[in-house]
Amino acid sequence: MTDKLYYNSAYTHEWHTQITNRADKEDGTYVTLAETAFYPHGGGQPCDLGQIGGIAVLDVNLEDGEVWHKLERSPEQVDVECKLDWQRRFDHMQHHTGQHLLSAITLKLADAITLSFHLGTDYATIDVAAESLRVEQLAAIEYEVNQQIYRNAPIRTSWVTAEEAARLPLVKQPSVTEDIRIVEIEGVEYNACGGTHVSATGEIGLIKLLKTEKVKGGTRIYFKCGSRALNEFTATQQVLNGLTTKLKTSREELLERIEKMEQEQKLLQSELNAVKATNDDYYAQELLAAREGLVIAQVFEDKPLKDMQSLATKLTAEHEGLVLFASISEAKVVLAQNGQPPEWACGPFFKGNLGAYQGKGGGSDKMAQAGFANSEDALAFYEFTKEQLGHH
Repeated sequence: MTDKLYYNSAYTHEWHTQITNRADKEDGTYVTLAETAFYPHGGGQPCDLGQIGGIAVLDVNLEDGEVWHKLERSPEQVDVECKLDWQRRFDHMQHHTGQHLLSAITLKLADAITLSFHLGTDYATIDVAAESLRVEQLAAIEYEVNQQIYRNAPIRTSWVTAEEAARLPLVKQPSVTEDIRIVEIEGVEYNACGGTHVSATGEIGLIKLLKTEKVKGGTRIYFKCGSRALNEFTATQQVLNGLTTKLKTSREELLERIEKMEQEQKLLQSELNAVKATNDDYYAQELLAAREGLVIAQVFEDKPLKDMQSLATKLTAEHEGLVLFASISEAKVVLAQNGQPPEWACGPFFKGNLGAYQGKGGGSDKMAQAGFANSEDALAFYEFTKEQLGHH
């Protein structure tokens, strides 16, 4: 059985050992080691990566108590030098310890127990048993967790029996009954956990709460620790600096400036809609005057779908036939009618014929729209539809 070094010291990241077993599986080569500091997937924490004998470690899993390391290729030697990706490991240590601290403070201040933990490459989350958390609660939680970081409280691990674990103030009693590993944040909590952690809260660096969302009757809290939190602040600051420079305003006046721009945008949009409506009235009259029979058909170079639908609605209010439009730039086609003649149901017609032109769309009896992979397919469907309309 492999000696799991990560239980004794999360800071071991280089060591010499021997390969004890090899297995060639469908997805690659796996080996076990006499001693390993490579942490396998588990408890919401991703596995470690690194090198064994100079060969990249691609994955690490725990199977029946044995740690299996998936390698880029099979090593030739038995004696090997091993090396963790320390930056990845320390990031995991910061976030796993940060999760313990955040969960403990969220329970203390919001009476919300943590249900699950996820550590991804971009962010970390905990799901807590609370339908919602107020802004003031989240601010208080963030303040308190960072106060605990500044306190630099020691973090200790120990192995206890089930009887000893039962006497500790654990939030949740472990499911195992022997070899129970306890992680203690001094003055904060005791927790049964097999993950890797820093030796004092100060090494977490800082914890920044990013956002929350409702999930399965609870609340998901997104957060980052340490270097990730610093990088998040740096990226945010770059965006903020760019906005204040572009808008020629200060950070304090930025929201007011944006609100003013939104009001100006709404006014301009209202004026634009009025002009477009007037133009549509004139254009609709031109199309009505130039129509031949019951069909008004027109190809536009770059008219948006919404504008084609609006113009089609205006035309069908004054025209008893059918309206067919196509936009080259958007590769879209619109067909509309006001109920005359009744045998032309736009939506069913599109549904029955779009497949032959790789189009997707649909609609009601009175109006249908479709999009195509390219303008050639859109125009081909437009011509086909125009021909079919001419037959009636």
